Amino acid sequence: MKAMIFEKSGMPLSPVERPDPLPGPGEIRLRVEACAVCRTDLHIVDGDLPHPKLPLILGHEVVGIVDAVGPGVDRARLGHRVGVPWLGHTCGTCRYCSTGAENLCDTPIFTGYTRDGGFATHTVADADFAFPLDEDAAPASLAPLLCAGLIGWRSLKKAGDGERIGLYGFGAAAHILAQICAWQGRRVFAFTRRGDAQAQRFAMDLGAVWAGASDEMPPEPLDAAIIFAPVGALVPCALRAVRKGGRVVCGGIHMSDIPAMPYAVLWEERKLASVANLTRQDAHEFFPTASAAGIRTRTTIYGLEDANRALADLRAGRLDGAAVIVP
Repeated sequence: MKAMIFEKSGMPLSPVERPDPLPGPGEIRLRVEACAVCRTDLHIVDGDLPHPKLPLILGHEVVGIVDAVGPGVDRARLGHRVGVPWLGHTCGTCRYCSTGAENLCDTPIFTGYTRDGGFATHTVADADFAFPLDEDAAPASLAPLLCAGLIGWRSLKKAGDGERIGLYGFGAAAHILAQICAWQGRRVFAFTRRGDAQAQRFAMDLGAVWAGASDEMPPEPLDAAIIFAPVGALVPCALRAVRKGGRVVCGGIHMSDIPAMPYAVLWEERKLASVANLTRQDAHEFFPTASAAGIRTRTTIYGLEDANRALADLRAGRLDGAAVIVP
C-alpha cells in the first residue's frame, strides 16, 4: 500500500510504501476510493489535538471498497462500497455507550487520529463502524458526507427545530447543511470572513437567504446558530444574533478560547452547547436524509501525493466545499 504519513507537528506529510494491512477479528479492509480532508486533520497536524498515534495516516472521511474481511465478518460484505467516519470504535460497555451516547465513550478509537485513516490506498476499519454507501455515486462526492455531513447533521439536531438558522464558517460542513436546511423549509443565514464575497455568493447559490460577515448582525433574530469556524470570538457574536431562548451550537472538535463577555449576552435563556463526535444512529438518520434531499457536494480533487497541498489550501481558505484525496 501507499500512504502519506504524519510524523511530527509542523512537518509535511511524507509518502511511504508499506505491506498491505490485514483485518483482524471484526474488521474489514478497504481499497480506498476517496478521502475528504477535514479541518480536524489540520488540528492534528498543527498540534491542537494532543496525543495522536505516531506515525499516523490521517483521514477520517473514507470511502472505499471492502476487499478483505477478518474473522467474524460476513464475507458478503466483500466488493461493496462503505464509508468510514471519525468515530471508529467504542467499548460498548461504559455508561455512555450503554445509554445511547456512544459519541462520548470513555475509550474510543478515532479514525485518522488514534488509528490509521484514509490518506492511503488501503485502510482497516471496524466492520460495525463502516456504513453502506450508494454504489452508483461518484466516490469523491460521498466522502465529505462522512464527517462534514455527519457532524453538521448532529449539530442541526442540537440546534432544534427553529426556522432561522445561522451558519458561521461556510466550509465543507455548512455547504452540506445549508442544502439540508433548504430542503426542510428552513431559512439559512450564512456568516463568512469579512470581505469573502466568493464564500457569500457560494452560500446564496446553495439557498441561503442572507450572507454577510461573521461580525455582522443578521437582518432578523435567529432561532439557532451553528459555529463551524474554530474561532472562539464567534460565540458572543452568535449569542447576540439569536433570539431570546435561542441556541448556539459549537460544531468543531477544537476552538480558540472564548473571550470574556457580559452575562447579558447569554441571559434570556439562550443556550450554548458543543457537539462531540457522532453516533452510528446519526449515520442511519443522515444518509437517507441526504439522499432524499438530493445533496450535491462541491469538491476539489487531489492526488494522494498532493495531500500537503490539500491541507494548505484548506488552511488558507482557498476552497469552496471540500478537498478530497483520490488515491
